[in-house]
Amino acid sequence: MKVLKALLNPRLAAVLFLGFSSGLPLFTLIYLMQAWLAKSGIDVKALGLFALVQFPYTFKFLWAPLMDRYALPLGRRRGWMALTQLALLVIIGGMGMLDPRSQLQQVIIASGFLTFFSASQDIVIDAYRREILQDAEQGLGAAVIVNAYKAAGLIPSALGLILADRMPWSQVFMVIGAFMLVGLVTTLLIREPAVYGAPPKNMEEAIILPFKEFVTRGGVGKALLIVAFVLLYKIGDSMATALATKFYLDLGFTTTQIGYAANATGLWASLAGGIVGGIWMVKLGINRALWVFGVLQALAILGFAWLANVGPNTALLAAVIGFESFASLGLGAAALVAFISRETDPRYTATQYALFSSLAAVPRTIINSSVGYIVAQTGWFMFFIVCFVLAFPAMMMLPKIAPWNEK
Repeated sequence: MKVLKALLNPRLAAVLFLGFSSGLPLFTLIYLMQAWLAKSGIDVKALGLFALVQFPYTFKFLWAPLMDRYALPLGRRRGWMALTQLALLVIIGGMGMLDPRSQLQQVIIASGFLTFFSASQDIVIDAYRREILQDAEQGLGAAVIVNAYKAAGLIPSALGLILADRMPWSQVFMVIGAFMLVGLVTTLLIREPAVYGAPPKNMEEAIILPFKEFVTRGGVGKALLIVAFVLLYKIGDSMATALATKFYLDLGFTTTQIGYAANATGLWASLAGGIVGGIWMVKLGINRALWVFGVLQALAILGFAWLANVGPNTALLAAVIGFESFASLGLGAAALVAFISRETDPRYTATQYALFSSLAAVPRTIINSSVGYIVAQTGWFMFFIVCFVLAFPAMMMLPKIAPWNEK
């Protein structure tokens, strides 16, 4: 009954659609643009360096206080959501009109704007979710938004890649950009969340108090431990999937095969991850979920190593994508999001959550920029073994961060 009551929460519908809107820009950058650039002749080292355009995800805590402090006409949360979603619709839709071979600089600039508005949308959606859900609902809410986030990845990675074999890239990006309407319509229909205390009266309150509260809550040592854990929990999985599309293409798969494999298994695995993750988060609690889901996401990395050894096997490709969708971007990410939500003070949602999620984005943004060089030196198989080993430092922190027997 406890699980059923949680699943029937109508507020989760808004979280679901906003999670989809949050994930679409990032996965467009990771999957669709990666295929677009690879097909244009950009080499693996340059593709790896292209991850540096994702810097806004790492530094979004710098302008999060502005979004906490100032409200737009539709409200402090809805106004910023609508603005960023409209901007993303235009940027993604127009991206394909550029030619990477002759206009690479313009592509990089456009990608920078895409990541800035995507990171800004994440700030306000994360704050909105934290504010409309009660503490006991944060685990399930995290599972819902993470799996909606992952489901959004199927649009550029499955639909987008399939369309790329059938129509010009300019039309492909227009189709993918139109899916931002899901988030924009949702934003126009939902209500503003309740405010926990008075909004910041000035920039000093918006910037200083959130960081002061986090550091003084459990002491400097505990604060640094939390920072390290958030930074490292997804590092192995993040590196393993940084150049996934390039990896599949190097093995000999076509974009259509990749798209169908992602669509056939990724969708169902994401749905299963949402159901299983949500139920387990309610039953296990956040602490134990971090342990169990962390192990599963580490095992998912070995699937890529197996595929690298076997070669272009379509059934194995589907299995690897499916398990990674279920374990890594489903369960593991849900546990981390729930943990971050729990560690966020409701009075400073936008700023504190942006700080934590910025740390989580560091591997994807900075460390992943070196992935192309590592692959060039080690080859794909040994690269995935390295990623598997890197999954364990964060697991060793769990006895202090999230003790198994502590509720």
